[in-house]
Amino acid sequence: MIKFLDLKKQNELVGDELSIALSDIVESAYFIGHPVISEFERKFADFLGIKHCVGVGNGTDALEISLETLMLPKDCEIIVPANSFIATSEAVLRLGHKVVFADVDAETACISPASIRSKITSKTAAVIAVHLYGQPCDMRSIKSLCEENNLKLVEDCAQSHGAKFDGSCVGTFGDIAAFSFYPGKNLGAFGDAGAIVTNSDPLYHRAKMVGNHGRTEKYLHEFAGRNSRLDAIQAAVLNVKLNELGNWLGRRNEIARIYRQEIVNPDVIFFNEIDNCYHSFHLFVVRVPDRSLAERVLTDNQIGFGVHYPVPLHLQPAHAGICKKGDMPVTESLAEEIISLPIGEHLSDEDVKKVASVMNAIRFA
Repeated sequence: MIKFLDLKKQNELVGDELSIALSDIVESAYFIGHPVISEFERKFADFLGIKHCVGVGNGTDALEISLETLMLPKDCEIIVPANSFIATSEAVLRLGHKVVFADVDAETACISPASIRSKITSKTAAVIAVHLYGQPCDMRSIKSLCEENNLKLVEDCAQSHGAKFDGSCVGTFGDIAAFSFYPGKNLGAFGDAGAIVTNSDPLYHRAKMVGNHGRTEKYLHEFAGRNSRLDAIQAAVLNVKLNELGNWLGRRNEIARIYRQEIVNPDVIFFNEIDNCYHSFHLFVVRVPDRSLAERVLTDNQIGFGVHYPVPLHLQPAHAGICKKGDMPVTESLAEEIISLPIGEHLSDEDVKKVASVMNAIRFA
């Protein structure tokens, strides 16, 4: 079996370090507010090349707190891509704002700057740029659009740890950015965890307060916040894994190169990688004309796969009434054709070539 994801094997690569780190936390019995948390926040900020990092409970909280920290006008519009996980739009709705969906670029699957421009109104307050699958968005165009229209820019980096645009890590371009450390991410915890990053001192301090009951010190609360803190166990795991992230991203890029060299089936279409970018390849996604057939063949050959995402956000029941079928043609086309192939440090070159061989053997017509 060639697994789509193998966290057990990943953990074995850093098993000794993880055991020591976790034993130290358990021995201390200091699970909330342990110094290891601020240590990780500093290390992750340094890794990205950004000033501030705030650890939170999960990636969805990171998005919600980021938006809340910006103190956007009530009932404002926030533009998000139709091709993303629901957390992106969910965060907008839960804060009482209006979701406006933009279509994505067919070559990258990321939010289209042209579609963003067409959705801007007098009520638009922000754009959420999702660096999907590990592919950076066109941050030069999106940032220019936001500056031109006085919009806040939030980066959803849940799938893009270590990805770079023009030499700078994603998460460093917007006003504020959100990361997820869900176990299956390139940098994953042993449970739910997330982080908010920013270069703004005021946003950093407010984000920290929002996630810690609106307080600056114990029992002194300036406003009603919430409870969303990174715990010591997760911070310890992330500290260990962060040391290996660069190597793991390099391996993912090697695997992507093998796929691109070995898969020669003309019916298997690759997404483009933007010039001057470093893709972190959280997922390796291709387009095929008959996904059901591809799924059957991969299953028959004991090869794991995923589909990210089969139902676009604008067609989800949770967003009924916002859009209708046909409003996001590129997103809707991708939703019918995309399939994610195995990628990760758990794969050997032989595994990757086997997947490529199976994809080459599929006759779609």
